[in-house]
Amino acid sequence: MPIFEHDAIKLYYETHGDGFPVLLIAPGGMRSAVSYWETTPWNPITHLSPNYRVIAMDQRNAGNSVAPVSADDSWHVYTQDQLALLDHLSAERFHVIGMCIGGPYIMGLIREAPQRVASAVLFQTIGLDNNRQAFFDMFDSWANDLKPSRPEVSEAAWESFKASMYSGDFLFNASRDFVSACQTPMLVMPGNDLHHPEISSRDVHALAPNSTYVEKWKEPEHHAVAMQAVERFLGQHTPA
Repeated sequence: MPIFEHDAIKLYYETHGDGFPVLLIAPGGMRSAVSYWETTPWNPITHLSPNYRVIAMDQRNAGNSVAPVSADDSWHVYTQDQLALLDHLSAERFHVIGMCIGGPYIMGLIREAPQRVASAVLFQTIGLDNNRQAFFDMFDSWANDLKPSRPEVSEAAWESFKASMYSGDFLFNASRDFVSACQTPMLVMPGNDLHHPEISSRDVHALAPNSTYVEKWKEPEHHAVAMQAVERFLGQHTPA
């Protein structure tokens, strides 16, 4: 089982195929892990690894990845993990594909290292739309499972972490102004439920200067066209 260790953090990851790197950020909210790709309408590991070096990972304290928890934790620590893993794998530039919580994580990568992100694909990003309590509840469910193994973490620290993650607006860690100024090519596919409101994806597409929108992708009859759209988009933005 491949584990990348940095500081006191152990990150589980997988690599599949060869070629230009594609970082995958799985759905699952705070439980974002490689295994969740098996439950999605189509699995990018299977479909992209023949042509790309696909890098999938369990986020910290999800799946097989383990890290300390502190009151100062927020989106930025996940960005640091992701970039550290890419550095470890000598992936200087990369595409990034994120589903669900992957949308905000993508924005964190673009904020921190815009020159490294060749393009981004956002599947049903999470976003704020009269649903903040749903994200607080999701965080609490994840945290409650961790608390027995983290007796050193105070309730105040958990609450601070939760507030840092989900008290923001729009995509929680990215404002509308940030997305409007983002030059990274994006392919956006919408969600349609409580955690993945359609309006969040539509707003990303409307705001981002270099955005492409694919409205239909979830239903089986649309899978082939959606896969082709992703493959075409990545091909257009893969450096020579």
